Amino acid sequence: MSKIYNLGIIGGGVSGAVMALQSAKYGIDSILFEQKESVVSGPPFCHLHAGGNLYPDISDEQCRILMEQSIDMAKLFPQSIDERPTFISIPKTEKYETKVIENRLKMLVEHYKKLIAKDPSNEILGEPDAYYKLYNEEDLLALKELGTTKLPDSTDQWMSNTLQLIDIEKLKLPVFIVQEFGWNLFRLGAQAQLALDKGEKCELKLNCAVIDIKDVRTENVEHNWEIFTKDATYKVRYLVNSCGFKTGIIDESLHLESNRLIEFKAAYVSKWKPIAGLIPELIFHGERGTPHGMAQLTPYCGDYYQLHGMTRDITLFEGGLVKSKNNEVQPEFNSAITQRISGNWEASEVGTRTENAIELVAQFVPTFQSATVGGPPMYGAQQIPGDDPDLRVGEVSFPSRSYARSEIVKASSALTVANQIIAKIQEEDLLSANDVQLDPNFIFIDIPKRDIDQLASALAVQRGYPEPMSRLVISKN
Repeated sequence: MSKIYNLGIIGGGVSGAVMALQSAKYGIDSILFEQKESVVSGPPFCHLHAGGNLYPDISDEQCRILMEQSIDMAKLFPQSIDERPTFISIPKTEKYETKVIENRLKMLVEHYKKLIAKDPSNEILGEPDAYYKLYNEEDLLALKELGTTKLPDSTDQWMSNTLQLIDIEKLKLPVFIVQEFGWNLFRLGAQAQLALDKGEKCELKLNCAVIDIKDVRTENVEHNWEIFTKDATYKVRYLVNSCGFKTGIIDESLHLESNRLIEFKAAYVSKWKPIAGLIPELIFHGERGTPHGMAQLTPYCGDYYQLHGMTRDITLFEGGLVKSKNNEVQPEFNSAITQRISGNWEASEVGTRTENAIELVAQFVPTFQSATVGGPPMYGAQQIPGDDPDLRVGEVSFPSRSYARSEIVKASSALTVANQIIAKIQEEDLLSANDVQLDPNFIFIDIPKRDIDQLASALAVQRGYPEPMSRLVISKN
């Protein structure tokens, strides 16, 4: 093909899709290659980490960055955000102390205030002083008497609904309600794909695997890379590797060295009896990898719930965390993990792991014992740059001229990485200041809700999940 694209993006997950959209916003044309039939079909996410409160072991700095990045992404994808809070607690069996959580929340309130002072549009998590609320024994006794509210409109009502279901005697006090919202991947994928289809600056190639890349930077031609698919060759000036846990494969083909971890994890879908009122996401902290690993119950529409249990017999897997070896760039999972990644799960394992997750949650929510398997697992692998398995903030690296490697760990980092790549393209003088101009008619946010509803529903069904999971628990106009 004779056309030369300014940007060639390999991988249509969250990072690749946001890269293409942000490039279009600044008038940079691109071509995006995704081997599956829709974008954002990689590892599942269900939670906007606006403060990182699911991770008691990460640094305060990572928590602040996650809050900033989450706010930025929520502003781009408003129809994917479920504005229900999160209940945070520590079981009495665990080493974590509630004071540590309280101190971190106080720090996050001050950081949130600074973000709002810098840009008032950042106030998407409610008022800063209402970012969290803690509850002691006296508060809980009074609130439990309030009973259940079908659609809570205050933090106290969310807590009262929670108290009708959980066994508070098993938890250290205080417990917390935090404005960390839900995040619906089907809806984000729908909005991203509709925007890419509607725009003129990105050519989206679905069902299109990249089989080779040729470096032509020394050949005195107008482009730097040639991307080969089964049917065609595409010329690009700047290459973005957004292949997720497979980024090392591209590095290997370009003879580049890098160190990384890759991790496979899974969440499970359950169906539970209808309950009288909405509940927040429920978090019961515990030490990762032990039988008491964190339990997470995420509500969806239609009485469906997503379950995480950070134990070896639920979310984590033997051989599920693998690091680069001295003689390889791309780590390799064992055959059992590879089989699961390809979608070949044993039905018995799906049942067993879902039942294990139900049992873990039921320790704290006794009536959840009646939940059943509600659908296939939500699974995938993520990359972690470097060698720190606790890293949760995404990065980008620039191994050589006109080449960027996106290394996001959490979906919230995608916009930050995209902006860093656009800045690097300008720094390398591949595009002039006149070539990178904000498009006032950019259509990314102007996708009608009904179109997002329709495509999100289709994506959920296409991927084998219950259709109600494509809807928000709290609908938006």
